[in-house]
Amino acid sequence: MGAGRRFSRTKAKQLFTEQDLAAAMVGIEYRHGKEWIDEIPQAYKDIDRVMVDAEPLVDIVTSLRQIMNVKGQ
Repeated sequence: MGAGRRFSRTKAKQLFTEQDLAAAMVGIEYRHGKEWIDEIPQAYKDIDRVMVDAEPLVDIVTSLRQIMNVKGQ
């Protein structure tokens, strides 16, 4: 599992549905379909929590918002 993930790809596919993915991605352009469930934002650590935890190590100078997610072919 990568440093940014809360759930492995396999676990995310077990926990979440295509409908969960659609609800999570409102306002974000992405590839629809069950093959992308493992990329649901809930499969990743909360970036705000990660940044708070890293506060002694970094200076936050800006925040970004995801508008597109393209994975695979």
